[in-house]
Amino acid sequence: MGILSWIVVGLIAGVIAKLLLPGRDPGGCIITMLIGIAGAILGGFLVGLFVGGNVVTGVNVTTILVAVVGAIILLLLYRLLLGRRASSP
Repeated sequence: MGILSWIVVGLIAGVIAKLLLPGRDPGGCIITMLIGIAGAILGGFLVGLFVGGNVVTGVNVTTILVAVVGAIILLLLYRLLLGRRASSP
């Protein structure tokens, strides 16, 4: 799957991850979408690395699930790291 497809899927994944993890994010909506794109690319890379082959091809349910999981992981890490930094004196 090409990088442009991962960007589109990442935008979708960012929206879904935000819906699944409601609350205030330190960076707002644009940062959440960028995290979704990065999560989609990371998720696709990890699935390709561990499963091997082209399991994630095209835009389908499997691709979106992989992207959403990647986006959720990155969003949680982002909240953990920046949330702690924003609340420190």
